[in-house]
Amino acid sequence: MKLLSLLIEILIILGVIIKNIEAEKHSKKQKERNVTTQVSVNELKQFLSHILERRKLIKVIYQRENALGKKKIQRKLRIKGIQNKDISKRNTNHLRKQPKQNFTDEGEQLFKMGIKILQQSKSQKQKAQAYVFFAKAADMGNMKAMEKMADALLFGNFGMQNITAAIQLYESLAKEGSYKAQNALGFLSSYGIGMEYNQAKGYRYLSGINVLQNCEVALNHYKKVADFIADKLEKSEGIPVEKVRLTERPENLSSNSEILDWDIYQYYKFLAERGDVQIQVSLGQLHLIGRKGLDQDYYKALYYFLKAAKAGSANAMAFIGKMYLEGNAAAPQNNATAFKYFSMAASKGNAIGLHGLGLLYFYGKGVPVNYAEALKYFQKAAEKGWPNAQFQLGFMYYSGSGVWKDYKLAFKYFYLASQSGQPLAIYYLAEMYATGTGVLRSCRTAVELYKGVCELGHWAEKFLTAYFAYKDGDIDSSLVQYALLAEMGYEVAQSNSAFILESKKAKILEKEKMYPMALLLWNRAAIQGNAFARVKIGDYHYYGYGTKKDYQTAATHYSIAADKYHSAQAMFNLAYMYEHGLGIAKDIHLARRLYDMAAQTSPDAHIPVFFALMKLETMHFLQDILFFNQFTMRWKWMKLDNTLGPYWDLFVIGLIVAVLVFLLRNRYG
Repeated sequence: MKLLSLLIEILIILGVIIKNIEAEKHSKKQKERNVTTQVSVNELKQFLSHILERRKLIKVIYQRENALGKKKIQRKLRIKGIQNKDISKRNTNHLRKQPKQNFTDEGEQLFKMGIKILQQSKSQKQKAQAYVFFAKAADMGNMKAMEKMADALLFGNFGMQNITAAIQLYESLAKEGSYKAQNALGFLSSYGIGMEYNQAKGYRYLSGINVLQNCEVALNHYKKVADFIADKLEKSEGIPVEKVRLTERPENLSSNSEILDWDIYQYYKFLAERGDVQIQVSLGQLHLIGRKGLDQDYYKALYYFLKAAKAGSANAMAFIGKMYLEGNAAAPQNNATAFKYFSMAASKGNAIGLHGLGLLYFYGKGVPVNYAEALKYFQKAAEKGWPNAQFQLGFMYYSGSGVWKDYKLAFKYFYLASQSGQPLAIYYLAEMYATGTGVLRSCRTAVELYKGVCELGHWAEKFLTAYFAYKDGDIDSSLVQYALLAEMGYEVAQSNSAFILESKKAKILEKEKMYPMALLLWNRAAIQGNAFARVKIGDYHYYGYGTKKDYQTAATHYSIAADKYHSAQAMFNLAYMYEHGLGIAKDIHLARRLYDMAAQTSPDAHIPVFFALMKLETMHFLQDILFFNQFTMRWKWMKLDNTLGPYWDLFVIGLIVAVLVFLLRNRYG
């Protein structure tokens, strides 16, 4: 027994030592990572201050040159007697040509290197390095690099947010003809912060914001952006972007299902190493496309897929085939290897594998082009509900590739695929509605579909950076990024921006402007179908936040949220207003009914509804007693508000709760 206990003690000690060593290694790596990132950030800040100083100096030099130029002209005018107007015009044109941006080959090369790094990786460390290249290129006078650095200052990339410096750089670039800088300044003036693209213009014309509502103009703007994105998507499948709603769980953002918590990720890794095939495939997928806040890592993706494939997972085999078909750092493009893994998965009836074989035959990769074979495999995969296969079938019938053109069948398959969110299927449906091909033309439907495609653009990645900025307490940076996305028409960004403004934690806007701006954004989110936003508008009018108190308008918005979206909160609020006759005719029976409906709609409403009904019934009972003898009791019930204050009902609820607690304690104590 002593020997056994001694061995157990030794094992425990060894375990503790090993854990300490691992912890030290982890902390050392973390420190190295932090130091590297810090060095990059410091480099960037140095370059930025240098760029800003240089541009200030250039501005001073130009001012002096202009002054000297004017003096010389005046001398010449006196001597030669030439007309002042003609000379000043010529001189102005000459001076305008002088400050044109001097693009050096080296600066352009550095800018391209930075862009390449940004496109190839999602790692924050590598992104910081990309901005070092942009800073160096900007220092050499590259306008596109300066625009990138101005954006970094505006959005607070890598902790560099400096709105004043961003405005200075944008103003300097705008004078030199940068349309991006001009758009940025336009957005800054409308919000006090941001930027505008064709997508934002499309949203403004669609909703009639500061312009006349015009569906056709909106269609034109959205189509331009959607065409660009569809072209990108055809080269590689679109990646859905996590859009975290700050309104859903503000008290515990780290547990949001859209972002994978670090501890949970470590637990999944442990399960994957222990042989859990489903977890292996899931981790492989997350690393393949960089989802749930994880960095894109092809090596890790291939590692987990190979482990799962070895255990017989058809999905893992299909994903390995996909990696070799598309080609990347871990799995170089190889049609033969792709065919091998797709065939292995297809033999098990896997939809992804069947679709992969269809692609190989459709495009003739490693095998001769064979539309009949492609059609066969796409149909089998589509029958199993794989949206990418449904899209491919739709495309074959739409374009007449290997089959007769059939717009009805094309519409059918595009529609099926679009229900699962397949972006290219949504794009082609938009095309059909925009042109009236195979369906009755509908501008509104086409715009809504194009809008869905536009929201898959690369700028949507700001949802993640904005979320992490908010989580880390960088409220200003988060607000700027959400505000930009809100201006483009993203409903989630509109509600998130309003939520941040409502909290009054942002420092870049004056506090008195926050509620009116938040109300505007809640209104835009509500128009796009957000029930929570609709209730919020009611609250703002009820309490007079950012607008005048208006019970009638508040009741109207609560009614919309209750009738259209079955919001329990709206039902409860409306019941309270009917109970007290606020903005609407007093109706106790309707108040009871709405309280009951709120309790039936949401389990969370049971307790507040219980207390509200108890208070209502108690007050109703007291009212009957008070009015029973009108000769001896001449109290007016409506005078209670004037006598006891506007919140007397809350005191009554408290009294009821206290009585209940007292009775329960006496009964069980």
